[in-house]
Amino acid sequence: MNRDELILVTGATGFLGVQLVRELLDRQPNATLALLVRDRPGQSGQQRADLIVPPADRSRVQVHSGDVSQPNCGLDAAIYQRLSATTTRVIHSAATVRFDHSLDEARRINVEGTRRMLDFAAGARQLRSLAYVGTAYVAGERTGLVRENELAVGQAYRNTYEQTKAEAEALVRSRLDSLPGVILRPSIIVGDSRTGVTSSFKMMYWPLKIYARRLWRTVPGYPDAVLDIVPVDFVAAAVARLAFDEAALGSTVHLCAGPRGSATIQQIARRAAEYFNAPQPRYVDPKLFFAMVRPILFMSLWGRKRRVLQDGRAYRDYFTMRMQFDTTNAERLLQPAGVCPPPVLDYLDRLFHYCIASDWGRKAVVVQ
Repeated sequence: MNRDELILVTGATGFLGVQLVRELLDRQPNATLALLVRDRPGQSGQQRADLIVPPADRSRVQVHSGDVSQPNCGLDAAIYQRLSATTTRVIHSAATVRFDHSLDEARRINVEGTRRMLDFAAGARQLRSLAYVGTAYVAGERTGLVRENELAVGQAYRNTYEQTKAEAEALVRSRLDSLPGVILRPSIIVGDSRTGVTSSFKMMYWPLKIYARRLWRTVPGYPDAVLDIVPVDFVAAAVARLAFDEAALGSTVHLCAGPRGSATIQQIARRAAEYFNAPQPRYVDPKLFFAMVRPILFMSLWGRKRRVLQDGRAYRDYFTMRMQFDTTNAERLLQPAGVCPPPVLDYLDRLFHYCIASDWGRKAVVVQ
């Protein structure tokens, strides 16, 4: 009954990490979790962890203040050695997901942090598995079908996040001959498919908010661009299961909606227009928009609309993607257990409802 399991989890206080911790506590009732959590000014790692771990489960959770970007993951030498002697599984999901970090800063966290966790795993004397949580967007600017066994095929990257996550995955792949590991690649993670609940209003949510508030309706992108999103409950359940699945070791698994479940920008926009009773978006060729239209608008607009132009630069490439993620390994490993991502269009309204109910994260919502 896994009484001897000690699962070391990084990134536990992140959007996915919070759900993953709860999933592990439910799925592995006799295991102990060791959470590596960064201290913040005025808030210790223990205090941060107490916000996400239910009081009834705290006896099964160890909290260690640390930082994967620091030598020995920021841990005291004695604690590091004790964890090396007792850890049976590692789930590494800590990363910076910011697009605007410099390459050096993103590498310090995403690449060197992964290197340190791989070194830790190599020295863990009872290690049974390492689950590395990457991203499907290591595919960068590719088009067409991206297969799970592919990584570097000469693609360019849109930002330092994609590039450094690809570099980190290459590190993990280089160690799979000597470590029992699995690489997990979620696409864009959104709120819970059952309740719509989210603690992160980034990625899809930002353009959705400015559209719902009628601040902007021009989309510098293609109506048939593919948006592959997956709900956080599916990703957490998949990670928690695959971390314990011997059949997954050595594999790369796309945790994505895939060709059958993803949606186009136009399909999502139509649903949003119906839900928010807003006018249909206008689509503009992105090359024309950023070369000619945006510079003119930037000089003529002020206030909120100018801020939209500034903030929207980080999202522009995600309105032009024409790639799909193969999910062959995911289906082979997860479908027999009933862990499958729902089609995007099946739960969009629940995401929209939570956005409005929470005023885009500004107020608490009691979920029934």
